[in-house]
Amino acid sequence: MRKTLGWLLSLVVLIGTMGAAGSTAQAATAAGPAAATDIKDQILGIPGMSLIEEKPYPGYRFFVLNYEQPVDHRKPSKGTFKQRLTLLHKDVSRPTVFFTSGYNVNTNPRRSEPTTIIDGNQVSMEYRFFTPSRPDPANWENLDIWQAASDQHRIFGALKKIYPKNWLSTGGSKGGMTATYYERFYPRDMDGVVAYVAPNDVVNKEDSAYDRFFAKVGTKECRDKLNAVQREALVRREPLEAKYAAAAAENGWTFTTVGNLDKAYEAVVLDYVWAFWQYSLLADCASVPAAATASDQEIWDSIDAISGFSAYADQGLNTYTPYYYQAGTQLGSPDIKQPHLGNLSRYGYQPPRNFVPRDIPMAFQPGAMKDIDGWVRDNANQMLFVYGQNDPWGAEPFRIGYGARDSHVMIAPGANHGANVAQLLEGEKALATAKILQWAGVAPAAAIADEAKAAPLAAPDAELDRRDLEREPQLRP
Repeated sequence: MRKTLGWLLSLVVLIGTMGAAGSTAQAATAAGPAAATDIKDQILGIPGMSLIEEKPYPGYRFFVLNYEQPVDHRKPSKGTFKQRLTLLHKDVSRPTVFFTSGYNVNTNPRRSEPTTIIDGNQVSMEYRFFTPSRPDPANWENLDIWQAASDQHRIFGALKKIYPKNWLSTGGSKGGMTATYYERFYPRDMDGVVAYVAPNDVVNKEDSAYDRFFAKVGTKECRDKLNAVQREALVRREPLEAKYAAAAAENGWTFTTVGNLDKAYEAVVLDYVWAFWQYSLLADCASVPAAATASDQEIWDSIDAISGFSAYADQGLNTYTPYYYQAGTQLGSPDIKQPHLGNLSRYGYQPPRNFVPRDIPMAFQPGAMKDIDGWVRDNANQMLFVYGQNDPWGAEPFRIGYGARDSHVMIAPGANHGANVAQLLEGEKALATAKILQWAGVAPAAAIADEAKAAPLAAPDAELDRRDLEREPQLRP
């Protein structure tokens, strides 16, 4: 009897063990690769992926990586280059946000706003041709919006096997443009797009929208104050350029690309009003000096603080050669009239060609932005565009047409180039948050029933959620 009971107990234990093993296998399959495999090993198991470093952060794993990409996605056999990216890993069971600034990647742990809202993972990509993610030798014809979108497509395809839940793409300014272009060329990859302050220069030679913007932004008192300082900087060109020459000698600045110090000086001065509204708020007008009574040093200090006299030196331009190349070949660039300057301006708003070394050939493609604009109007699906009311780059925004589905354009009142969902009016803020949660597939039942109850899922983290708004002194998104 004891033998029989012992055999039955053994059989029950065996069946239970097999059942538990089956459950474990099913759970591992549902979550992707087996949980026993370390996430770093899974990532480095992707062909072409290599580790630069891992940085600790509480509650996450953070990796700085290189991924081997074709120099030309149309001709993969023509060579490869290493593209830098980062991965903020939370859990393979969470959704993932694909972030890009459109420039260099930040190699410190950060969460974008959508990542905080959905409490997910985040992949951040360095845009091709921003060093060190530049082919060598560099064929600049391979720097275009389709090639960059194809970079994202390959990274997504490689990581989707590890992170199988929903994906959203996002970015601010040129990063918002990048997320939009990616959606246009690969509309089946992402489950939603959140594009912040993304300019949409459809017709490069028609920039009257910017003139209308500067005629009404803020208050007349603030506009007049800024215009007066800008004008005074050109009236006092001679003594201020002497200060500029001294600063250039002290800092080792050269002006080979733009041509000479005079062109660089005027480019900085002409950026002054634009840069103020891009990065400052109406309340900051109180710190702008009164031009009529200001000393040369006060005029210099205000221009330098807002525009930055290093901007158009070779040393300031070098990092952003890829941006100016794209502005002069596909993206377009603004050209505003600034009538308050009269005949004091010698060059006007200079074109991107002036900020790219002459040994790099450039030819503008007028159809590139028209294609993007038309596609967004007619085909946008689960896309959110957020703009700041006082941001010059929002003067030519993306718009949603009748063919769009579940897509939205929202404007944060009084906000600048750092506008985000948190700065929207309460009704739009709730709607935007609810949509982001729904697109990511993690909306709580309460938020589905009532959008007003939608809120970020991740707990605030002052360091991780720190806004690294690029405060660059030159005119660029």
